[in-house]
Amino acid sequence: MWRGPNPCDGHLLKRGLFQLCALVWMASVFYGSVATAQIPDWCKELPHPEYKTLEQVPVSDPWFEVYKVAKDTFAIYEPHQSEEVISYLILGKQKAILFDTGMGISDIKKVVEQLTKLPIIVLNSHTHNDHVGGNWEFKTIYAIDTEFKPESAKDYLADAQEEIAPGEICGELPKGFDPATYTVRPWKVTRYVHDGETIDLGGRALEVLATPGHTPDGITLYDRGNGLLFTGDTYYPATIWLYRPETNLNLYGESIDTLAVLTQMEPSLKLVLGAHNVPVAPPSVLPELVNAFDDFRSGNATCKPDKPGRQVCTSGKFRFLVRAN
Repeated sequence: MWRGPNPCDGHLLKRGLFQLCALVWMASVFYGSVATAQIPDWCKELPHPEYKTLEQVPVSDPWFEVYKVAKDTFAIYEPHQSEEVISYLILGKQKAILFDTGMGISDIKKVVEQLTKLPIIVLNSHTHNDHVGGNWEFKTIYAIDTEFKPESAKDYLADAQEEIAPGEICGELPKGFDPATYTVRPWKVTRYVHDGETIDLGGRALEVLATPGHTPDGITLYDRGNGLLFTGDTYYPATIWLYRPETNLNLYGESIDTLAVLTQMEPSLKLVLGAHNVPVAPPSVLPELVNAFDDFRSGNATCKPDKPGRQVCTSGKFRFLVRAN
């Protein structure tokens, strides 16, 4: 996913000035003063060719695109923001899991209600702002029981405002969206789950696998019966972010090793479903990811400076955004 420099970067401005900069830019968008602005580079690459092979499901909200990626399994994609976040709606016979709730820029609950009438359990792959933005709309929210907690409301405000800064939006924001008040609204966890626990949706069971590293509370969902592995931000087919303070590279390496072993032990595994850019990949991508990450840790990747304090390290088809040495 493309993350070019922008004048409202929170690392370049003090927090108060950052928020002012973001608000001034958004106001200029609405009044047309940036009507001739160039299309962001990442936006020019859309749509990804993989989507041509998937069945698109019509929904009323143009902020989202929904694709059926397997039986009773829907990828809810947000292509108009640079993160290109993907949440997943997984249906059983009695209830459903919404694995992540996206950016919170538009109303994901309304989209979910167009896809199913089943009771919804929200379960987040981790608690970064781009995956929990719609949590507040739902009553039943599960989370893995770790000491890592969501960031403060103030920090979430800064993270959210960065998501709508110049270069981050492709096309138009939803009607009625107010950039001045955009943040992640608070929500309440109603039940904690644990590593290895199975959640029964009625005729469909999902196993919770703790996969820390990207964050301490990262999880993967394994749908053994249908051969589906939902990896959150542990794997997705774009530059994998591993630079934030809560990231632990040693734990990340252990988690992807575990998932790669799973692909060898479970021949019925059919698809790996990541949380950004493109929703489907073959299981073989996980052993390849392990090899690329090992190259990076061994100093065999090609690294180039990114923003201050960060670098992008490339090994084969994989890129890792990490802290600079």
